[in-house]
Amino acid sequence: MSELSDAQIDVAALMAGVFEPRGDADALIHSERDRRYSFAELDLLSNRIANFLDQRLGLGRDDRYLLILDNDNLSLMHVWTFLKAASTPVFCNFRDTPDEHLRIVDYVAPRAVFIEAAMLPRYSDALRARDVAVIVFDHPGDAANGVIGFWPEVQAMPATPTRRTIAARGEAVFCRFTGGTTGVPKCAMYDWANLAFTWEGMAALSSPPFDSATRAIHVTPLSHGTMMVLLPTFMAGGCNITQNSADLTLWLANVEKYRATLSFLVPTLLYRLAEMQAAHPRDLGSLRTLIYGAAPMAAAKLADLHRAFGQILVQFYAATEAIGPGLWLPREWHRADTERDCERLSSAGLVCPGVEIRLVSDDGRDVATGEVGELWIRHPGVIAGYYANPDASAAEIIDGWWKSGDLCRMDHEGFVYLVDRKKDMIITGGFNVYAVEVEAALLKQADVVMAAVVGLPDAEWGEAIHAEIVARPGSTIDHAALLRAVSNDIGPYKAPKSLKIVDQLPLSPVGKVLRREVRARYRSEMTPGSN
Repeated sequence: MSELSDAQIDVAALMAGVFEPRGDADALIHSERDRRYSFAELDLLSNRIANFLDQRLGLGRDDRYLLILDNDNLSLMHVWTFLKAASTPVFCNFRDTPDEHLRIVDYVAPRAVFIEAAMLPRYSDALRARDVAVIVFDHPGDAANGVIGFWPEVQAMPATPTRRTIAARGEAVFCRFTGGTTGVPKCAMYDWANLAFTWEGMAALSSPPFDSATRAIHVTPLSHGTMMVLLPTFMAGGCNITQNSADLTLWLANVEKYRATLSFLVPTLLYRLAEMQAAHPRDLGSLRTLIYGAAPMAAAKLADLHRAFGQILVQFYAATEAIGPGLWLPREWHRADTERDCERLSSAGLVCPGVEIRLVSDDGRDVATGEVGELWIRHPGVIAGYYANPDASAAEIIDGWWKSGDLCRMDHEGFVYLVDRKKDMIITGGFNVYAVEVEAALLKQADVVMAAVVGLPDAEWGEAIHAEIVARPGSTIDHAALLRAVSNDIGPYKAPKSLKIVDQLPLSPVGKVLRREVRARYRSEMTPGSN
């Protein structure tokens, strides 16, 4: 990317270059709400929404608004809209609990919060008590109670384009939270250069997966992982198709119905889809690319995946702090004919064009080929810092390098392998979960005295959350009831998949639970891909 430090981006000109040549071509389809927008229609609608933000809500350059929306409605507020408005959107995980969402509200102090109609009974009073404008989708609103209906207001706004110029560097155009907030939340801030790398980095690949014929279907949250698919599809002139539920039967039907060519999924979902396709085949001949991330592919599953979909798998390594393609494993390396093929398949892939990496030891030196070090990564998509968290910004981002916390090694061919993580973060089914948050939920239960949570290798989930607890003497723990309580507290995807009651947990001299020793007890007995 060229030097951008002093550049200014004319948003109207940028958007015109995407919208105008494509006119009546499909831009956005909502599969569950049965809504469809051409590029021309989406351009006008996004103008109305931007004017609603600027004029009706009066949000200015220093204001933030929070989006707690499913994929259909979130897509309306995405890049084609938020770049046109003066204020800054904050994305969070729609599947988090109300308590977590309210913690985020308190942290970022938005002037407005957008929610789904089904959320209104649980959220409206708490949001209005915080003096926040509440905007609800697919609901007429309730002016007497301070609730604004999205569609009546937006349809009353002019469709005239806004005029906005943004700095290429240093001006936040959107924010989103890292997965699993513990203690002080981490809210990543993105400028234009970060955003642009999501499609410029894809276009620089030897076999770019996006063009004007792309029809990308989204089943994972648009606020996070599948965002890296949405933006390149739009910029290439393709169509984005949204799905709210994680219903894989619906995904198969939608691929067939809308002739989808591309999707982003985690390995867990791909394995299930391959089984479903084997049992009840659908016409998936339109698919050209299946992008996955969050975990390496299990070599034993590859033959099933090829039978179900063909050789169309592509892996990317990216992160909240490093948006856009960092490492990739192209489709030609998705084979398992030899032992070496299987080894490559277990990697995170090769370094992408425009990306620098370092593998760094604890003492700050670059390690040799084959040695393990922490992955540091630098490219135009790496954020400059976190909102209102200078300590975390200074600790994790140095001279443009993001310290990932992933312990990796590189082989003689340049393939990078994730070995472990410094941070106590578990990636399960494509979601980031922090061990301490799950432990805190376990410790809320009266009969739990101590808890340790780790991620264990799992063929289905990438990592499965496992908990060990020390119970109160004389108590009787109902495993199912305990796990149900944790699920209700912090969300089902953060709840342990397995639970073991032990007499004691390994402790450091100062009494801190040593999770690495808990993990080691299992990993010495397991190989990646075992259950």
